[in-house]
Amino acid sequence: MSDLPSCPQCNSMYTYEDRDMLVCPECAHEWSKTDLMGGTTDEENVFKDAHGNILQDGDSITVIKDLKVKGTSLVVKGGTKVKGIRLIDGDDGHDIDCKIKGIGAMQLKSEYVKKSK
Repeated sequence: MSDLPSCPQCNSMYTYEDRDMLVCPECAHEWSKTDLMGGTTDEENVFKDAHGNILQDGDSITVIKDLKVKGTSLVVKGGTKVKGIRLIDGDDGHDIDCKIKGIGAMQLKSEYVKKSK
């Protein structure tokens, strides 16, 4: 008896291993072994900018519109470049942790930035 799980799509018990993937011969569904082990999927941790480009830790970004800094009279102007961002799972939608010259450490939403070179 195989100790492989049933197919999550059609519940077939005839799944088999193919390198790092598990395959169902009945419905042709494929899934990763890490999904089986409770690992995180890549889709959970994908952060995209306003134009759909994938962001990663250490990227440089450009703010695309003027953003008021909550609790102050400061404004982060559109076109401001930020280097060395860190991606976080913010509770309130802020998913970029960074330092902006002249303002300091703050968090931004990825929907208001674009990836720069």
